[in-house]
Amino acid sequence: MMDQEKTNPTELLSSEYQQLVDRISSVWDSAKSKAIQAVNAQLIDANWLTGQQIVEFEQQGNIRAQYGKQLLVKLAKDLTAKRGRGFSRSNLTYMRKLYLTFPKCETLSHKLTWSHYFELLKCDDPLELQFYFNEAIKEGWKVRELKRQMKSSLFQRLSLSSDKQGVLALANEGHQIMTPEDIIHDPYVLEFTGLPPKKRYKEGELESALKKHMEQFLLELGRGFAFIGRQYMIPIGSRRFKVDLVFYHCILKCYVLIDLKRAEIKHGDIGQMNLYLNYFKTEICQPDDNPPIGIVLGTKKEELLMEYALQGITNQLFAARYQLYLPKREELQAQYNSLLNE
Repeated sequence: MMDQEKTNPTELLSSEYQQLVDRISSVWDSAKSKAIQAVNAQLIDANWLTGQQIVEFEQQGNIRAQYGKQLLVKLAKDLTAKRGRGFSRSNLTYMRKLYLTFPKCETLSHKLTWSHYFELLKCDDPLELQFYFNEAIKEGWKVRELKRQMKSSLFQRLSLSSDKQGVLALANEGHQIMTPEDIIHDPYVLEFTGLPPKKRYKEGELESALKKHMEQFLLELGRGFAFIGRQYMIPIGSRRFKVDLVFYHCILKCYVLIDLKRAEIKHGDIGQMNLYLNYFKTEICQPDDNPPIGIVLGTKKEELLMEYALQGITNQLFAARYQLYLPKREELQAQYNSLLNE
């Protein structure tokens, strides 16, 4: 019989030693993370308390009259001289606003940083602020992601597909994904692709840009999307078809197929997507999957044409618009205000 290979003691020791290094490193990573969280919590509380002190000082009648609008200017100068950076007039203004917006300290979330609150407090509409506050916590948005969603007027865009009660629910509960309709935005804002709106581009260029910027695209699509593939092959008989983008939605537990059109959506595009959905239901979906969802994205859609094209289709199929530039906030805000005043 051949002798069994013996384990090299040096290699075994080296492996165990490396595990020791990894465990100790993990301990310090955890300690550093907890320390950062603790410092962040203390910073937010200190900013809130500073705002409280300012507001209570202002409310003391005669004293307020003495300092008036110059209070924050004087405070910024004196605190900077005494404490160093971090006490600019702008920062003090937002500390004051933090207290006025969250008068109960316990309603603050330490899952967000001061930089998050600095952006949130730029919202004048309390419903809008509440929405982004809830979504930032729930989705774990970084500050950069929060700024992008605010800049793209996500709250107003979602609000316009609802009613007044729906807007209140949106603000208080965040964007709830309960049905296929809940994942649809109209329009989708794809400014991150870098494609100029007036350029004549091919659908493949848009598709490539979305894949290149998949993180931003997933942020725009919303919660629950997992990327499966691009140009997904569908063999039917002797023909070969390709779906531009395929995702799996982890909340709705179903596949989501997206076809991109560089111009207006035509009725034939709807029929083609319906074909893809039928194939997925029969050939791809597992018994525990829900029926797939199809989204045809184009720069324009004629509502009456889409109504007739979608009529009688039993699959979950939607036509929606996209745009390659940020929407005009003033126009969305006007529509949103009109909705609330109905």
